[in-house]
Amino acid sequence: MSVIKHEISSSDAGALQAMRAMFAGAPKLKFEPASRAAFDEIIARTPPPETVRFEQGEVGGVPGWWCRPKHADDKAVVLYLHGGGYVIGSAAAYRNFVGHIAERAGAAAFVADYALAPERPFPAATNDIRALHEGLLAHGYERIALCGDSAGAGLALSFLTGGTAKSDRILGVVAMSPWIDLSVSGESMASRADEDPLLSRATLAEAAATYLGGHRVEDPRLATLDGDFSRMPPVRIHVGDAEVLLDDSLRFARKAEQAGRSCEVHVWEGMTHVFPSSFAMLHAAAEALEDIGMFLAGLLARSSGQVHGS
Repeated sequence: MSVIKHEISSSDAGALQAMRAMFAGAPKLKFEPASRAAFDEIIARTPPPETVRFEQGEVGGVPGWWCRPKHADDKAVVLYLHGGGYVIGSAAAYRNFVGHIAERAGAAAFVADYALAPERPFPAATNDIRALHEGLLAHGYERIALCGDSAGAGLALSFLTGGTAKSDRILGVVAMSPWIDLSVSGESMASRADEDPLLSRATLAEAAATYLGGHRVEDPRLATLDGDFSRMPPVRIHVGDAEVLLDDSLRFARKAEQAGRSCEVHVWEGMTHVFPSSFAMLHAAAEALEDIGMFLAGLLARSSGQVHGS
């Protein structure tokens, strides 16, 4: 298992202390429709990149936002799946952050407004990802990368390991703080409970119940830790060591290693959930974002000869 650990800098330690002071006393994030506006307002604070054009669009019948850098490769694309516990989050809020990823990858990115619960519970989101993939192929994209954070990252990994859908031309995945195990049974759910200022086992369990809508967590379309890793393309994970979801990433990487697949996990000391989005404040976040961009650019380069299919 390839795990790369990054020590925290003194400047980041100070910045995180200030951030934690802001979170102190505040309730953990609630995954419910009433939280959508507040969550979007926070995510949308990311400053937009100057060289990226944004436009609303639709792929495979799923709405979203295009992030189009200047001089982007017209045959390469990043499909971005946002976080929010399958209940909150939107493409409009995430487009600024994803624009920076697209800029560094040298390819357009589509941020999808996939189905959210409770209005459209599982398997609606899974069906949307299949439609998005087919839509990108129909648009003529020859090289596709998936990228996501939290629940969106778990959704991307589920698409590749659930064994229910073809994944032609998907060359790799970037997952930031992925939520993979909907049974919330990872060791870090307890060992990092006092360190994580954003998430808890209880709030994630509530989100999982909302998302599943009566389906069992053992449904094979959800399987990512017990799924089929045999044809999984390269995966790059960035996760903080101060978040309850840390163990999801480490267990996933072990499964990938057992299957002989490439999965590199970067674990960042002191960092919290989806810290790369704070690249304007944290040196570690800026470093992680640069690594994500380079990884995606390498995957999507015209000289790439590996095409993942099933």
